Amino acid sequence: MRHRNLVVLDMAGTTVSDGGLVESAFAAAARRLGADPEPMLPHVRATMGESKISVFRHLFGGDETLARRATAAFEAAYGELVTTGAVAPVPGAADTIRALQEQGRTVALTTGFARVTQDALLDALGWRGLPDLTLCPADAGGRGRPYPDMVLAALLRTGAVDDVRHITVAGDTAYDMLSGVRAGAGLVAGVLTGAHDRERLAAHGATHILGSVTELPDAVDEAEAR
Repeated sequence: MRHRNLVVLDMAGTTVSDGGLVESAFAAAARRLGADPEPMLPHVRATMGESKISVFRHLFGGDETLARRATAAFEAAYGELVTTGAVAPVPGAADTIRALQEQGRTVALTTGFARVTQDALLDALGWRGLPDLTLCPADAGGRGRPYPDMVLAALLRTGAVDDVRHITVAGDTAYDMLSGVRAGAGLVAGVLTGAHDRERLAAHGATHILGSVTELPDAVDEAEAR
């Protein structure tokens, strides 16, 4: 009997390959506000997966006005880059989502981007209607990763499982791992197609390390069989 029926997947770096567009968009946003992006990029890399406004709050010393202006500039820059065709699915990602659904599992895609950017990604990939649910931080009360809110919102919205331990979370960043652990997910998979390496993913709570999201259906099956 299947019981790991909710799978929460990250987008950029996990199911979507964007060729470093996040850094490019951060740099563009900083320049639009008259700031030098170079000193900011180490923090941007370290906090991949976090909601973008939280990153900008840190970078601009808690100045909420600047953080909101920078976030709007980032979302605009990223959206412009997406329309140039610079994003693509991680190889096999769409088939993986379908395979999970064919196993009877509900699949939610989550992101640290704003809804407008998430929708632009879905449109660029032709993924409208592919996942069962898509969530951005605003859909879960405003807090993105490393908070557990989007994972728990996926549970509340779908009712796909009756125990948080039956949730599977997969992502490419330390913050993805933290959000899964904090939500109580029983399987927290780090994938090596994105921002952070094996050691960092494991240090932040990954129960599994996978070369790609394509390995996830087998990993879930194996965990379920135990």
